[in-house]
Amino acid sequence: MFARSLLHWPLLALAAVAGTLHAAEAQIAVAANFAEPIKAIASVLQRTTGHTLKISVGATGGLYAQIKNGAPFDLMLAADTKTPAQLEADGLAQPGGRFTYATGKLVLWSADAAKVDAQGAVLKGEGFRKLAMANPKTAPYGAAAVQTMDQLGLTASLTPKLVQGESIGQTYNFAFTGNADIAFVAMSQVLEGGKLKGGSMWVVPQNLYTPIQQDAVLLKRGANNEAARALMTLLKSPNIKDLIRSYGYEI
Repeated sequence: MFARSLLHWPLLALAAVAGTLHAAEAQIAVAANFAEPIKAIASVLQRTTGHTLKISVGATGGLYAQIKNGAPFDLMLAADTKTPAQLEADGLAQPGGRFTYATGKLVLWSADAAKVDAQGAVLKGEGFRKLAMANPKTAPYGAAAVQTMDQLGLTASLTPKLVQGESIGQTYNFAFTGNADIAFVAMSQVLEGGKLKGGSMWVVPQNLYTPIQQDAVLLKRGANNEAARALMTLLKSPNIKDLIRSYGYEI
């Protein structure tokens, strides 16, 4: 519903810019938790400016390694603040332009509507065989899951049940397909129009993990790419912020 209504905004500033430019394409690296929102945002960008996006989704650490190895990305939407800052320090990003586009929330989710209770007590019982989480070395949501288990004092009891995804996208798929009974995933993966799409979830209290601030950064390759620059502007617009909130993020 959000995406449909957003297509008709009077984004006058962007439309005016679009009228003076040829449509361009940007290649962007996007953290897996933001896979669904970026599709809606890309649609708005194309309708209002003519610009298009070529989107590659993955774990933030893996995308960073690709950029370091010369992958032709123009812009990165990371799942943390550390990676964009490191890209600036590496001389691979335009200095001074990065900003936080969203703050993510961690949830415990199951495809089974009766599996996860509203307090997360399922983690303390014997009602599941496998718990999925993302690789904490490459995925910030995986690191948040580790912090949560540590804070709850459950790391030792849960470790034998853990299965690990390389990204939060793969982690979600483990639970969605039943290869894991429950999973620590991003709230954005299980919401649609601000409501739970299916299954059951526990919203992990934010005092159990470091806030998942997610930064955008324009890479050196994209310095003169009009599509990449237009996306950076669009991400700061009030209507897009509302769209991002509808997926469970804070701004």
